[in-house]
Amino acid sequence: MQRLIAIGFQKVGVWKLINGNLALEISSPTTQGNVLYAFIHHDHVLYIGKTTQTFTKRMMGYKNPGPTQYTNIKNNANIKALLQQTECIDIYALEDMGLMRYGEFQINLAAGLEDNLIKVFQPEWNCR
Repeated sequence: MQRLIAIGFQKVGVWKLINGNLALEISSPTTQGNVLYAFIHHDHVLYIGKTTQTFTKRMMGYKNPGPTQYTNIKNNANIKALLQQTECIDIYALEDMGLMRYGEFQINLAAGLEDNLIKVFQPEWNCR
């Protein structure tokens, strides 16, 4: 967990259950795409993902998954199951500020880091 903070991840919200319904509380909304995010519980990395959409729109996919959105359906169930046992799941994010370039090309930081972070942390919700 501290390794994510060391590279710039910041807490931006939490998942909670309110009256049995999945609730998302975002304390630091981001309006840009290319965001890398992690679901954390008691300093344990549960899931790492990236989005080219806005962060809020991506989280809404987990909250209200469509019938063919396998990853959203799976993580919606994972989040709900864990929240039946605990108060909240923290959400951390790393925004790509578009500062990294290779020659004339912008490097997508989220895409470049996601696979390696999953390999290093082996989050249980990514590896099933």
